[in-house]
Amino acid sequence: MIVGVPKEIKTDEYRVSVVPVGVGELVRNGHEVLVEKNAGQGSGIDNADYERCGAEIVDTPDEVFARSDMIVKVKEPLPQELPLLRPGQMVFTYFHLAASRELAESVLEKSIVGIAYETIRLPDGTLPLLIPMSEIAGRMAVHEGAKCLEKQLGGMGILLAGVPGVAPANVTIIGAGVVGMNAARVAAGLLARVTVLDLSLPRLRYIEDVMPPNVNTLYSNPHNIEKSVLNADLLIGAVLVPGARAAVLVSEDLVKNMKRGAAVVDVCIDQGGCIATSRPTTHSNPTYIAHGCVHYCVTNIPGVVGGTSTYALTNATQPYVLELANTGWKAAAGEDPAIASGLNVIDGMLCNEAVARSFGMQCHDWRKLARTPQK
Repeated sequence: MIVGVPKEIKTDEYRVSVVPVGVGELVRNGHEVLVEKNAGQGSGIDNADYERCGAEIVDTPDEVFARSDMIVKVKEPLPQELPLLRPGQMVFTYFHLAASRELAESVLEKSIVGIAYETIRLPDGTLPLLIPMSEIAGRMAVHEGAKCLEKQLGGMGILLAGVPGVAPANVTIIGAGVVGMNAARVAAGLLARVTVLDLSLPRLRYIEDVMPPNVNTLYSNPHNIEKSVLNADLLIGAVLVPGARAAVLVSEDLVKNMKRGAAVVDVCIDQGGCIATSRPTTHSNPTYIAHGCVHYCVTNIPGVVGGTSTYALTNATQPYVLELANTGWKAAAGEDPAIASGLNVIDGMLCNEAVARSFGMQCHDWRKLARTPQK
């Protein structure tokens, strides 16, 4: 199989989908790997590093897409890339289709086989390809939120940790999954007063067990959300419904009543966001002020630390890349339920229930689609 690795073109995206050691594994298994020139540059990987492991460096994305049986990316195909896709081609990446009907319809129109990192699920319910980026995003959420509280960005001008004689900041985190857990850990380490809300009582008990005393938990209901949001100096949205659009848990009216100069970091913005006033931003222009609150809503938070996030991501994705290359998507999905759960679109049909439900569209059984000859 020919595996293509294009350079990411999303604004301020410095990750790359395959590292040289991954190229070497693919080549040893009899595959050809095309890497777009300078695809690894943002992560500190030179073209020569890829060539030493057996990759062919090509000059343009057009050639990568045209020659490859499987495209391995980091982020969703952008408008410039959509015309390069062709029917039957496998595309393995973060799609987050539920956040954009336009993207979902465009991908369906191209009749590709779209396998989404974010919906690959293990039998125990964990999301192995989302976890490493959620760890990074959760940790960075606190760093960026602390920056947003500084006066020059419109914040109230306070330090998360406080100092002797001056109280620390109040950090409210909605969601106790991987993002929320990592955000709580970093915020607690910075000596802030942290409140974590979630619907899972077992998860809240776990947090109480492993976190220091400056982390408290609350059951997530409208009353507790309102109370905690109004008390927050820094609000972090960290909810997740795998494959689906994030539920909006903080209304615009609630944001209007937050402290002036409070910071809002919506980590789940790539799934639509859980705060009503959130809208996508970029690392080049990461913040805006709405109702007196500084909002940070970057859709690819880990992308700016490619030197860390590329390796964290590819440690998790490489076994699946190899499995798909070795056996093809039909056999891989038949043998590995995790890959089957990653199938989002096949030959113009949606086959992920959460994505289909987000748009009120029909969800098709991937097994039936696998038996249907492609157009």
